[in-house]
Amino acid sequence: MALFSRRKKSDSDDASVDRPDTTIEPGEQPVDPAGPSDAAPAAPAPAAPGESGAAPGAAPAPGAAPTHAAAAPGAAPAPATAEGAPAQQATPDAAAPAADATPNVTISMSSFRGVGAAPDAPAPTAVPPVAERPSARQPGAMEAPEAPETVPGLLDNVLLGNALAEIEGQPEPAQLLNIARQLLQGHVFLRVKGDARALLAEGKDLPLAVATRGDEQLVLVYSGGMPLRASVDADGDHDTSAMGQPVMALLRHVLAGPYGGIVLDPASGDNRAVLPKALLERMVSEADPDLRIKTALCETRTASTASTVADAIVAGAPLWIAVNRTEEGGPVGVAESRSAAGERFLEVFSHPLELLALGRGDQPLPITPPQLAKALVGDAGLTGVLVDQAGPWIRLDREELAPVIALATADAAPSE
Repeated sequence: MALFSRRKKSDSDDASVDRPDTTIEPGEQPVDPAGPSDAAPAAPAPAAPGESGAAPGAAPAPGAAPTHAAAAPGAAPAPATAEGAPAQQATPDAAAPAADATPNVTISMSSFRGVGAAPDAPAPTAVPPVAERPSARQPGAMEAPEAPETVPGLLDNVLLGNALAEIEGQPEPAQLLNIARQLLQGHVFLRVKGDARALLAEGKDLPLAVATRGDEQLVLVYSGGMPLRASVDADGDHDTSAMGQPVMALLRHVLAGPYGGIVLDPASGDNRAVLPKALLERMVSEADPDLRIKTALCETRTASTASTVADAIVAGAPLWIAVNRTEEGGPVGVAESRSAAGERFLEVFSHPLELLALGRGDQPLPITPPQLAKALVGDAGLTGVLVDQAGPWIRLDREELAPVIALATADAAPSE
């Protein structure tokens, strides 16, 4: 039963304790929790993210000749995970080893195989170009599926809901990494005791629903209207309202408070997850505060999506590349993917979790916009970049990357 800080009960695992006198960060959007009782949950799209299943036995693709790129600074460590997760929840630390820092090294960009490819090459417009190395996750859909509106006023976070829907029984570390990466976009729903709209109008503190785990408080977070309604039905407390909250504002509020983490969709059976505070801290510390690239990829695609992503790169949105050794003792390689037509795309990622969720064993290395520009100028054989291969993803060709490539010239120009 989900309880609230202003009314304690003792007959539930989700007992609460008094919240401190802090207010949630700006960005709240209270909505009417009343909705159609027969609203259907979002159905995952056929190629939506969350289709697990490695393809270690996929037919080998022809090898690619090595190319070279500009140097990049030291590798970013993998996102941290918290200790003390409940017994029924796996923690993602097994899938996210910290990368060794390799500052100021020159990296040869040799093509090595990435996500396991299917035996039959799919159409280039349907899936991203892939390489051949086994992976815990196949590439996701290029676009996010359409989100239903099960709570009037806000659309469900369908990408997060689909990631949670993958869990069957004990969650795998790779599944939790996928959930964490899909949390970094859009908004989530919170449960508030009473009328959230009236409380905000009166300037009062918002008593969020929390669960307790020992001495820890975990904020209850929902991917959509159906999981939220399931919680209300489970505890019978209908004196609550739903509030939509931008995910970064919610995470900052959790990290600034006395909470030990969050519980996602707590009344959804197996399709629930606990993300501990230490993981949330690392997620936020390595995320673009405005989530510019991820947001652009998750929204409905338009003719301006490519330019929006390119502009975000030029403006300094953080990016990572995937590095690994092609063989024991060999040089460090940078991951690229090839289309069925042989086009070469440098793989870049808007957050380390976007890479780690693929489960390939690669490590994230930050790359600056001028470094990316130099890599593209230095290797004329690169068709462009592939952003966030796990999906939603986008390919940008050289024409679309023209503002980025221009940075190489600007960086090389002598200062006056």
